[in-house]
Amino acid sequence: MSLYSTLIRPLLFRLDAETAHHGTVEACRIAGALPFVPQITRACLEFTAPELQCEVAGLKFDHPIGLAAGWDKSARALRMLDHLGFAFAEIGSISAQPSQGNPQPRLFRLPQDQAIIVNYGLPNEGAEIIAPRLAAHRMRVPLGVNIVKTNYGPGAPACSDDAILADYERSVSLVHRHAGYLMLNMSCPNAAGGKDFFAQPGNITRLLQLLKPLNIACPVFLKVSPRDDPAAHDRLLAEADAFDFVCGFSFNLPPGKPAALRLTTPRSAWEHLPGAVSGKPVEDLINRCIVGLASRMNRQRHAIIGTGGVFTAADAYRKLRLGASLVQIYTALIYEGPGVIKRINQGLCQLLARDGFKNVSEAVGADLPTS
Repeated sequence: MSLYSTLIRPLLFRLDAETAHHGTVEACRIAGALPFVPQITRACLEFTAPELQCEVAGLKFDHPIGLAAGWDKSARALRMLDHLGFAFAEIGSISAQPSQGNPQPRLFRLPQDQAIIVNYGLPNEGAEIIAPRLAAHRMRVPLGVNIVKTNYGPGAPACSDDAILADYERSVSLVHRHAGYLMLNMSCPNAAGGKDFFAQPGNITRLLQLLKPLNIACPVFLKVSPRDDPAAHDRLLAEADAFDFVCGFSFNLPPGKPAALRLTTPRSAWEHLPGAVSGKPVEDLINRCIVGLASRMNRQRHAIIGTGGVFTAADAYRKLRLGASLVQIYTALIYEGPGVIKRINQGLCQLLARDGFKNVSEAVGADLPTS
């Protein structure tokens, strides 16, 4: 049993989920400014091994485990993020204009399913405020910046196509020089004024064409809806292939609460709650999407960052063998604490040795169909 599971988590779980989240981020912001605290934290939590080192999209990683977007939405705790044991961290989602997000409550725990329901609505302080924070702190590990269209709140009129595209362009222009990579979030309904803008053929091309003159200074990944649909994967690849700066893909949460997630929490506890499910229940769906996309894309050119339901080394290893080059966690941090990163990496070393892989990169795609 860890200190987190025996003491810290019970205290945090006495608070509502959003209060606990904000309090944790603020505590990390304060701790990051204290002498020696980040270094001591890193010494306790970090685990590296030569066989875990990898290179993806020209970036070097100490190991394949990173933090998904959504935890530090406005880059307020960068210094501690650098020392929690992650090989990379993704902040945001951030938008061109500040956003308050959706009305509270908007974050709910489902402990029985190792899950949360997220309905934040993309609150953040806006790219103009966040960009100077990114410029002021040079991260030790690669920093991902998740970009989304501004959510103007419930009842706001739908934005025009040109306004949606301009919103992304503004954010990218402000932050790309300060990022290790960009993640263009194309799948949240809030990112398009209530419509699934990027599901419409040609709109990904329109955005990437608009961004091309910026000469983006870092790799770009596209975050899309988890559609287990070969035709959707082919359309995505056809639009992305024309742009050399697009280096890979990731999958977002499925919208709503599809029956395929098979929640074990009584339906009466969650059916009235707005938002999407994050955590263990989405694992199988996203794993199928990883296989579908990885088996169709040029793996020498594009990489997948796998997310969704990763709590253990076996979970992460499964995603790697299915075709993900890197793996992100989020919900596991809530239930297991930052020590989970070290445990996953220690377990990965054992799994690689068991299967005869000299380096984690050799395991990527090992379970993909050969034909």
